[in-house]
Amino acid sequence: METTQQNYLRDLMKGRRSIRKYRTDHKISKEELTRMIEEASSAPSSANLQPWRVVVVESEEGKAKLRPLVMFNTLQNDTSSAMLLIFADTQHYKQSDYIFNKAVEEGKMPAEVRDQQLGAINAHYPQLPADKLNEVLKIDSAFFAMQLMLTAKAYGYDTNPIGGFEADRLAEAFDLDPERYSPVVILSLGQADETGYESVRLTPEQITFWR
Repeated sequence: METTQQNYLRDLMKGRRSIRKYRTDHKISKEELTRMIEEASSAPSSANLQPWRVVVVESEEGKAKLRPLVMFNTLQNDTSSAMLLIFADTQHYKQSDYIFNKAVEEGKMPAEVRDQQLGAINAHYPQLPADKLNEVLKIDSAFFAMQLMLTAKAYGYDTNPIGGFEADRLAEAFDLDPERYSPVVILSLGQADETGYESVRLTPEQITFWR
């Protein structure tokens, strides 16, 4: 028997649409958007290092700067309440002391486990080849981006994940070090001004291999 919680989650996932046109008369407050980012940050990540970083582009000046970098996605940029630029921080492991010390302080982790984890992190991450590190960080950041889209839907907003943008210019355009911050995806966010399209999905039989 399905529970109310299961029904809600299913409706949330199946009700999500990629929306490209938003109501320009509606703005999302900084406080509400901050709550959405906080809730989405419960997404899983390798060693709980949370490598995602978000640039919220909501001002006219910021959107004008972003517009030539989003290729065929200017409608989302022009009408959305905000464009969320999701980056992966290649130096994310430098936050490990803060994360694990706080976990011990809050009684979420024994000190000896913290020490083991920090030893492994500090030995492993700085030595990873750039391509391997980038692969891990983009997977983790994609978990966050997906969770952020569902969180936004739960708040009554819609999104569109955008992969068509000038990746080599994005970080520097918004005053981030391009050697450190690697762009993953852009999410447009706002109150929908269109219904969006339902999409056909492959069946479990088409995508699953049982062995």
